[in-house]
Amino acid sequence: MANTSVCNDITEATELDKSQGLYLKPIAKVNVCVQLPQLKQPGKSISNWEVMEKVKRMAKPHSFISLKIFKSTLDFIRLEGEVDNKALIKTFIMRLDSKTIKLAGFPEILKVKSAEAKINFPTRHDWDSYFRDAKNMNEMKSGERPDTIQLKDLPCRWFSRRRNRDLPDEQILKRVFSNFGEVRCVDIPMLDPYRKEMTKMGRTKPGSIQTFSYGQDLIFEAFVQYKEYIGFVKAMDSLRGMKLLYIEDDEKALEANIKVDFDRTKHLSDKAIRKRRLERQKLEELEREKEEKVRKEREEEERKQYEERLRKEEEERDRERKREEKIQKRKERQAERENKRKMKRIEKRKKDEERRMQMKIAVEERKLLLAQRKLESLRLLSHLFERVKAIKLKEDLARKEKELEEQRKREIEQEAKDKLLVEKRKVEAKRKRKIQLERQEKDLREKILKNFKNMEEQKQENMREELRKKLSGKRKLKSAVVMKR
Repeated sequence: MANTSVCNDITEATELDKSQGLYLKPIAKVNVCVQLPQLKQPGKSISNWEVMEKVKRMAKPHSFISLKIFKSTLDFIRLEGEVDNKALIKTFIMRLDSKTIKLAGFPEILKVKSAEAKINFPTRHDWDSYFRDAKNMNEMKSGERPDTIQLKDLPCRWFSRRRNRDLPDEQILKRVFSNFGEVRCVDIPMLDPYRKEMTKMGRTKPGSIQTFSYGQDLIFEAFVQYKEYIGFVKAMDSLRGMKLLYIEDDEKALEANIKVDFDRTKHLSDKAIRKRRLERQKLEELEREKEEKVRKEREEEERKQYEERLRKEEEERDRERKREEKIQKRKERQAERENKRKMKRIEKRKKDEERRMQMKIAVEERKLLLAQRKLESLRLLSHLFERVKAIKLKEDLARKEKELEEQRKREIEQEAKDKLLVEKRKVEAKRKRKIQLERQEKDLREKILKNFKNMEEQKQENMREELRKKLSGKRKLKSAVVMKR
């Protein structure tokens, strides 16, 4: 919800209306002023964000609910921070006042001053002097004396009934603020559907612009007028420096900063109420006239549409009748053509039937002739087949004898080839065996020769070793070389 935040500390809350879950909580704010050094290097600047982070670290282990820059100049930065309750203000001042901050890139040390922030709220002197000096006010009339409170940024859901949580209720608002004194009347502008139209009709100053902010349907403005001056004073004194606290059924607490001021516009004066009532009556009359005009225009439009629909239906019926007549004529012509085609088909069918009968007789005669010729052909063919069969038997016997003779010749030739192939294989095997024996003999000879050479070399080596041993006993030789012969 706009303008609301979760409240974690409700120790200082005072009851406003327990049945509605509304309480008042003191606003606890601390001003922090940081003296800035003279910037000697052009283009160099101090980060406000870094200063805020330094201030937050200095306040630890406590933390601000909110911390924002109130004013920033070349000489100082003024911050305004809100804390959980009034009791923590002294703790924050002790941690921040007369302390110093060291920023990266700046050799100078920044001094910090801290004090409790003053709440901007009208005093009794403010409204007494205002109504005393105002020339257009009459202290004998309600709304023209200090008896009306103007409230802004009130959350709608906190002053609404359970069946309609989006709109505030005047009776609930009146009941809540009756705790300070008897309420004469209340007014919530957002509940009046004609209030915006009244504003357009001249309630605002010439040249002023009416602005709207995000969340305006979640908060509302209200005017509360007390019968007695003491009720107004008690309400203003109770709301001075306070936030509105709302505790839900699940014990979740929410808080909202509301704006409270005394009314300077005579909003709930009898004259202003009467003027709004007359303007509302005018607007209602204009709305009724407009609705009547719209109704008549709608009826005229519906009448025209009805007449147009009747005309179109009549035209559609005429077109349908003409289309049916045209279809009927087409069907009659089609039926006449169909009868003619039917007669032609009957005549053609008779002619075709006669033609088919003649063709059938001719076909039967042709079949009879063909059957006779076929019978004669069969007799002739059977005689020819008998003769061909005898000739064919003779030829088959001669061919079979010839084939048997050729087969015997091929078998004899094959036997000769097989014998020759066996002889060749035996010769080839003998040749391979001979080559293998020669290779083995050669390898054996080379191995014997190699062994003989090794034995000769070993014998010479032994002779040189014996000679070396014999000579080593007579005299010492510097070197001895034995050459092969």
